[in-house]
Amino acid sequence: MSTKTNAVQNPDRARHPQVEVGKTHIEIFTDGSCIGNPGHGGWGSVTLRKASTGKVIKSREGSGYALRTTNNRMELIAVCVALENLGRVTDEPITVFTDANLIPNSMNGWLATWKANDWKRSGGKAVENRDLWQRLEQAASGRHITWKWVRGHNGSENNERADRLAYAAARRAEKKL
Repeated sequence: MSTKTNAVQNPDRARHPQVEVGKTHIEIFTDGSCIGNPGHGGWGSVTLRKASTGKVIKSREGSGYALRTTNNRMELIAVCVALENLGRVTDEPITVFTDANLIPNSMNGWLATWKANDWKRSGGKAVENRDLWQRLEQAASGRHITWKWVRGHNGSENNERADRLAYAAARRAEKKL
């Protein structure tokens, strides 16, 4: 389901290694934001369907908020919702870019270890946000996904857009009280 995590400086221009000529692929950029932690949170995502040439065929943005949450929950929800919004499973390769290194590390190995250890971390503590890790595993099931970390606030246009969407959603949550 996944490949090795890679640090990508500018993923918007990165060549997608598994794309065949004439085949489309999907790139998803996600971010979470929290005003206070825990506090009012928001998530944002940018999903791009691209031709093998790199030309964007279709784009979609999403965002949402929660009144009392954590930054990690918002990061996870952003990825869950973006994958769930793709609908049926296709054979299109997907690359998920996130500036939360927790997600690629977990999906590239930790998740399997947690499950094998009855949802316990190496120190014996329970894995936090188990509900969302299970939701993410389900959303990713049957898909060919590459999980990549991208440095936040480092010039990636789509990561910056996901960040702005997440922050604006967190501000909307703040106004609900």
